Amino acid sequence: MFNSRRGGLFAAVCSAGLALGLASPAFAETLAEAIALAYDSNPTLQAQRATQRALDENWVQARTGYRPQAAATGRFGYSESRTPGGAFADTDGNGIRDSWVRNRVESNSLSATLSLSQPLYTGGRVAATVSAAEADILTGRENLRRTEASVLQTVIQAFMDTRRDQEALRIRQENVRVLERQLDESKARFDVGEITRTDVAQSEARLAAAQAQLSQAQAQLAISRAGYAAVVGQNPGDLAPEPSLAGMLPADVAQAYEAAEDNNPQIRAAQYAQQASKARVAAAKAERMPSVGLTGSISTNGQADPFESDQFGRGVAAGATVTVPLFTGGLTSSRVRAAMERNNADRIGVETTRRSVMQGLTGAWNQLVASRSNISSTDEQVRAARIAAEGTRQEQQVGLRTTLDVLNAEQELRQAELAQVSARRDEYVAASLVLAQMGRLEAPNLTPSVTRYDPATHFDKLRVTWGWVPWEEPIALVDGLTTPKTVEKPAVQPATPPAAAPN
Repeated sequence: MFNSRRGGLFAAVCSAGLALGLASPAFAETLAEAIALAYDSNPTLQAQRATQRALDENWVQARTGYRPQAAATGRFGYSESRTPGGAFADTDGNGIRDSWVRNRVESNSLSATLSLSQPLYTGGRVAATVSAAEADILTGRENLRRTEASVLQTVIQAFMDTRRDQEALRIRQENVRVLERQLDESKARFDVGEITRTDVAQSEARLAAAQAQLSQAQAQLAISRAGYAAVVGQNPGDLAPEPSLAGMLPADVAQAYEAAEDNNPQIRAAQYAQQASKARVAAAKAERMPSVGLTGSISTNGQADPFESDQFGRGVAAGATVTVPLFTGGLTSSRVRAAMERNNADRIGVETTRRSVMQGLTGAWNQLVASRSNISSTDEQVRAARIAAEGTRQEQQVGLRTTLDVLNAEQELRQAELAQVSARRDEYVAASLVLAQMGRLEAPNLTPSVTRYDPATHFDKLRVTWGWVPWEEPIALVDGLTTPKTVEKPAVQPATPPAAAPN
């Protein structure tokens, strides 16, 4: 029912956007509000967080290798055997052997066993598995950061697309109003014989084209609104000007490269993946090492029918087990070689990822530089086009310009205004992409009031859960003496929040 109502509201708002253009609520939604809403409710981000919480459980599962294992087994058995032959027997108790009974033997049994095992030393197998799980979890956290940056990038783009298209629609509406006035003036001047029918036809043609462009602008705005609603979770109203990102951007591209080396989630994830595969090499090598454990069991068995508890036998067994692998037919050696090659691939993958990130950062930075230059050019273009349009209209009044000159001047002004709006949108999106490549595009950096989702909080809750025993820590310490430990990189430091948008 909720989805149905939401879908109806969505369709209604889109239809209203097509019919009314810029009609919207009296309040203005900010980019910070859109980011906060998407950060809390975006399904892509929520799914990635759930995936990360599931990944945390791999650490718990790996740690169970240090913990005792207990199992209870119960068994009931019944057997019957028959042999050829037999004899007459008195089955009804009247003293007369009148029934033939075959040779048959029946038996039944009941047994129960409680067994317990406790590893003492696994040769580093469990320690390596735990290290690999830790590295996988850290990799997952970086993938979560990457997903967050991707979602926020989409939010910013949807916000700016909607802002651009709202402005474009306003420009198209203004163009229609201006051309309607121009057509009225042309008709009036035609009626008094100042201009010809050709001038009126030119005005009519430009107005018809402007009305078609207005319809296209309305449709494009509806499309952008739908994209905004898909990522943010609600339909946009009257969007406020975006805040400046200049304070978060580096002074030059060298600083951007340095920040990306340290903070980019793709690079960090590749480095953690390399640590995980290195730990799995150690786990494969540990298969050659001996393992030590304690075992114990308590058992009882006897006849189930008739049941007599004092007739049940009981047994207790305890011991220490040392297992030394001697020969596996080359299986262990093959697994070691395979793990080493996977580690080589991950090590090379770090450099591959770094180059890809630097390529993307270079492209984003150059796009940002070009967009900034384009803004300056379009600002000057709008200023000059506005002066030219006003001058042309005045010159037409004294007969120095034709109707076509006025129409062309108005068209150039509208195209300049549209180019100016697009340039500002492109510059902001390029700036956000630079921040994403630097590893700085995070919700708390853009919206300081938002509560940061910390995946470590869930992981910390799993350190002492059901099944934990206090003696697993010294066992883990001994087992991991020769195992490589996962090294966590320093946390990404918060960036300077964006400056407030100008009024």
